[in-house]
Amino acid sequence: MTVASRIAAFAPQESVAPLILALPKGRILGECAPLLARAGVVPAADYADEESRRLRFPTNDPTLDVVRVRPFDVATFVAFGAAQIGICGADVLLEFDYSEIYAPLDLGIGLCRVAVAEPAETAGQQDPARWSRVRVATKYPNIARRHFGARGIQAEVVHLNGAMELAPGLGLAQVIVDLVQTGSTLRANGLVETTVIAPITSRLIVNRTALKTQPEAIGAWIARFRAALGQETDATAGEGRAR
Repeated sequence: MTVASRIAAFAPQESVAPLILALPKGRILGECAPLLARAGVVPAADYADEESRRLRFPTNDPTLDVVRVRPFDVATFVAFGAAQIGICGADVLLEFDYSEIYAPLDLGIGLCRVAVAEPAETAGQQDPARWSRVRVATKYPNIARRHFGARGIQAEVVHLNGAMELAPGLGLAQVIVDLVQTGSTLRANGLVETTVIAPITSRLIVNRTALKTQPEAIGAWIARFRAALGQETDATAGEGRAR
């Protein structure tokens, strides 16, 4: 054994940082739990505790940690490589349209829709096809502009992060574009859904660069989630499509 090989044998080994799985806070976090369990992921017990001040949690797998962030931030964490994998609503993907994100799996959870709604008392009195402009209250400015723009309507967006349902009644906007699950909040505030822009479910997303530089590790996690959904576990098929 050479001197160099002896030194190398006793040198500290470089530790491999765990991959990061970004999960959304709120309702979808609860829906993720059975899926994570079927994929063999068991995070620290307090990951689902909204009162916990921790945001990063180890799992039963030393190669994977989870972080808990706002739903709108999951895509940003993955797109910029702070997390390599995430679970994200399709509404967020439609809004930001990050080219750095690949979404190989529809997880079938978080079912809802992005929709246009307006006051029930005036709904149907005007033909939207005759509009040239409309003021829209929404937290989805890009989705709203694309939807109305495709119909030749200029959307003046009032960007709100919540309480969209108040906007028409207070004269802030004519219509709203928002995420709708049951429609009960719309009805409680005198609104009706008039147009479904897109059905929404949550997706498994990965960072494209991470998939190319760590294909085995990322591909294995895609395969595990695919198996958890009862689909075929072909890790390389997803990798090929991502390129």
